[in-house]
Formats: sequence, structure tokens, C-alpha cells
Amino acid sequence: MIDENLIASLGIQDDDAMALLGEAFGNDAGADDQMDSILKDQATDLASGKLIKGTVIGFAGDDVVVDVGLKSEGLIARDEFEDMPSLKIGDEVDVLLESIENSEGIVELSKRKADRQIAWQRIVDTTKEEDVVEGLVMRKIKGGLLVDIGVPVFLPASQVDIRRPHNLDEFVGRKIRAEILKIDTERRNIVISRRRLVETERADAKRRLMSTLEEGQIVKGTVKNIADFGAFVDLGGIDGLLHITDMSWGRINHPSEMLKIDDKVEVKVLNIDHEKEKIALGLKQTESSPWEEIEAKFPVGSRIKGEVVNIMSYGAFIRLDEGIEGLVHISEMSWTRRVNHPSEIVNPGDEIEVVVLEIDKNKQEISLGMKQVEVNPWELVSEKYPTGTIVTGAIRNLANYGAFVEIEPGIDGLLHISDMSWTKKVTHPNELYSKNDEVQCVVLEVDRDKQRISLGIKQLTEDPWVDAIPGAYQPGMVVKGKVTKITNFGVFVELEDDLEGLLHISELADHKIENPQDVVAIDEELEVKILRVDIDDRKIGLSLKRAQWGDSGDLGDSGAGDSGGGGMGGFGGSPAPSRGGMDDHGSMGTDKISL
Repeated sequence: MIDENLIASLGIQDDDAMALLGEAFGNDAGADDQMDSILKDQATDLASGKLIKGTVIGFAGDDVVVDVGLKSEGLIARDEFEDMPSLKIGDEVDVLLESIENSEGIVELSKRKADRQIAWQRIVDTTKEEDVVEGLVMRKIKGGLLVDIGVPVFLPASQVDIRRPHNLDEFVGRKIRAEILKIDTERRNIVISRRRLVETERADAKRRLMSTLEEGQIVKGTVKNIADFGAFVDLGGIDGLLHITDMSWGRINHPSEMLKIDDKVEVKVLNIDHEKEKIALGLKQTESSPWEEIEAKFPVGSRIKGEVVNIMSYGAFIRLDEGIEGLVHISEMSWTRRVNHPSEIVNPGDEIEVVVLEIDKNKQEISLGMKQVEVNPWELVSEKYPTGTIVTGAIRNLANYGAFVEIEPGIDGLLHISDMSWTKKVTHPNELYSKNDEVQCVVLEVDRDKQRISLGIKQLTEDPWVDAIPGAYQPGMVVKGKVTKITNFGVFVELEDDLEGLLHISELADHKIENPQDVVAIDEELEVKILRVDIDDRKIGLSLKRAQWGDSGDLGDSGAGDSGGGGMGGFGGSPAPSRGGMDDHGSMGTDKISL
């Protein structure tokens, strides 16, 4: 059978063809040999990997039959043709010759590879490094993305965007523009960068934007990133910071409550730093501030209801209206209750009644009070507990300076250490009392404004320094006492419970003493002479050496001891009592005063 199409594809004239085939009817073998020779010569110009033209001569199942002028036709899969629906018999197509004859005697052709090779050559011929190209992201591969710009090219992950994206999959299937970084013709490899193109375009846009942008201007932008402190908005070449405090007049805990990435927003330019190229934006400033009429809407002293929206260690924030919050400080929650944390009184979501205490319009702050809704019990304290009232209460707390006594629930009085004893020097209240001890006190003073009550225990008895001590202890008397404390300047001697006198180091012996411990010891009982009784300073001066001299000595004139505690004169001929103090007539200061 004669293949006329094959003969025609060889470009042989009809007369030549007939001459070649003249003997075919008489000698088929000779004709075949001559034809094989002609085809062999034609095939010498073809080689694997060469681009050739072919003609569509038919369709067979999922394949397209293409004649390229060789001994047999080639088959190309339909999916290699992008314009398959419009393909018809007789169309001329570019194909790549992969093999002249495979094991089945079929010519192997590829339309897809031919297209790529043509596209590669076109790109090499028409583009160069730093040119901008457009392509479709085909898929994610190791280290980046594969992009089709006519031929597959590599987009490294680091070159996808200014900020490296967390997920490259979001780019698959998208058309992108990028800049050619490198063309390797030997390896047929092209590397592109979308990041460099974005940076270049943003730099140009930034310069244009910074030259036209003004503070107070309303601009449109796209949310590009969200952080805990705010959101970055792309204004078209430069990002501005929309701080969380400038998003809403009301309270928001995180920017994601109001915005999400790629949101389109209208914002106000609050500040422009041309040197650092930083822009501060505001979203709430695009609306009128609810604080403009705050003083008229919530006048000081007015009672209003609000919702607890946040609790801190120092107080609770109350929402009074949309965008308006006030603070109830922990000290303004109760007149009498000791509040350690606001959660003891309120919880988020509670609706409570408060009183407006103060408004600072400039700082946009409102001070609120909860306790002011109720009657202040301290208004009645001065009437209920006038000065001189005897009260009984439990010690609630001890401090270095005194004890707090609860005289009724929520009302404490301070019993200062100086008001605990007439004679004993109290350095800390735990020397006399413990927490929860019940004590009887007298009200000394009530300060309603400062909400303080001063209490005293020693005032329940007569001050012994007025009569009892001066009457029982007179200069010149010799009394007994016990050593309680030794210091470098002298010795403290307990004359009776809660009453001590000072035995100066110069009054220990006739000779000079360097260390009092060389003469006396703790808990040693001594007989000492009274040198002086200082009622104003509430001190008693003693002498050991003068007591040892015997009754014959005197103290000079009038019996008043000298302040130096040194050598003493006689009594001036007037004998002084040799024994005194509490030896004979019991404890001092037991008489109760009438209150």
C-alpha cells in the first residue's frame, strides 16, 4: 500500500515518485529497498531532542496522531495540548522528537516538552536579569515555590515576601509578579524574587506617600499584621501602627477582637515621624469621642449603674456607657470592711451602683465610689464614742507602733504603744498583748475626717508619776532593786513591777569603773540610794556607792539630786529616811480614775 501523505511530506515531485515506483508492480522488494533508502536519508537530518513540525492526521482514543514525515506516525497524549478543544486534523504543531523509533516501532513525540523548549528560548531571547515577569504558582517544593512563567522557575521561600510567610500553601494557584534574580542558560534554570519587586514598589510608593501624607488625614489601608499591642496597616507603600489604645473608645483585650488580617479599614493619621518613617494611626479618632460631653452626662456626685468589666489588684473598672469606663479604687469599696482584693466585693459582669467622685476629662479618667452609696458609719462614731468612753474589743492586728482594737464590726481604734503603760517602756505591743486578746480601753480622740479612733489603756488608771511615785520615792532614800539590764553607760534597776531607775556608771563605786559588769550582774539585788526623781522626764536616778556610804552622808541642800550623778554633798544637817520606796506600802498607781 502506497502512503501518499508520506511521499508528499518528503517533498518529492509526482514524476520522480512514479519513476521510483515504476518497478514496484513488477518487483516489490526493489521498490521497498529504494523507499527505505529515501527515508533513511531524510531521517539523517533528525535527532532525538530536536524540535520539528508535525501535522495532526487523526485522533486515536486518548492520543493525537501526528505525522512528522517519518516511516511511522507519532502518538501524543491529548493532555499535552492546551488548546485541545480547537485542535483539528491538518493543524500544524511544534513537537519534540524524543525517539525516531521505540521498541514498538512508533515515533516518540512530546508537545509539552516542545512548548517548554520554545518558551525557554523565547524567555532567554526576550528577558534578562532584573526584568519583571508574571506567572502562576504551580506548587510548593522543597525550599520554596515552583512558578510557571512559560517555563517552570524557582521562587525561594525567603524571596516570597518582605516578611517570610508562615504557610507557603496560601500562594499556590495565585498569579504573582516577580523580578528575575538569575538566568542559568546551561542548566536551564531561572530564579525569581517576589520580595525584591515588592520592596522596590513599596519604596517608590513610600516616597510618594510620605510626601503627600498629613497628620489628621483620613486614609484607607489594609491590615497586614496583628500583635498584642496593636495592628500594622499597609497604607499603600508603608505600614502604620494602629495601637490597641487607639482602636476603640471602649475596652478591648486584644486587637483580634476588632480586626483580622486583610481587613480594609479607614484610619486617621495621628502622627508622622519623617526621620524614622513611622506613622501612628487611630481608628477610634474617626468617630466623635464620648468624653466630649462626659461632665454633663455624668456629673460629679451623681449615682449611676454600671457593669464590672475588669478587676485589678487596686480596684475594679466599671463600664458606664459605650467607650466610658470608671475606676472604683479598692479604698472606695467599703466604709468598714477590710478589702484585700476587689474580687471579695465584686465580680466581672456584676451590675452595681456607684457615685461619681471625680472626672479628669483630659486624662479621660473617672473616679467612682461604691461605699458612698451607703451611709458613712464614721459620721456617727463621734456621737457614739465620745472622748472618755470605756470600750471593750478584741485585738485584730499588731503593728510596731501599736495594736488595732475592733470596737465594733468594721470600726477599729489604735492603741498606741505610748498609751499602754505609765511606767513600762514598751518597744513592741507583743510584749504585752497577742492577736485576738480582749482588752478594755478608753477613747482618747475621734477624728471623723481621717476615720481614726485613738485608744488608751494606761488612762484607765491614775498616772503614778503625779503622786504615787514622787510620794514613795524621794531623793535620799535607800531602796532595794534588781538589776534588769547592763549597758556601757550604767545599770537599770527594777524597783518594782514596771518601774526602773538608772544607776549611772559613775555611781557604781568610788573609783573609776570601765565596765559595769565588773561590779554588778543581771538579776543581782542591790540597795541603792535615790539621787533624784524627774517627774517631767519620768526618770529616777540611783547611786550604789552612796548607799554603801551609810546614813551619815547627805545630798546637800533641799534633797534634790544633781543631774550629773557624780559626787554628792550631805543633807545639810537634815537626816533623810534610810529606807523608802515600795518596801512598806505595796504597789503604786492602783487607784482607778473616774471616766
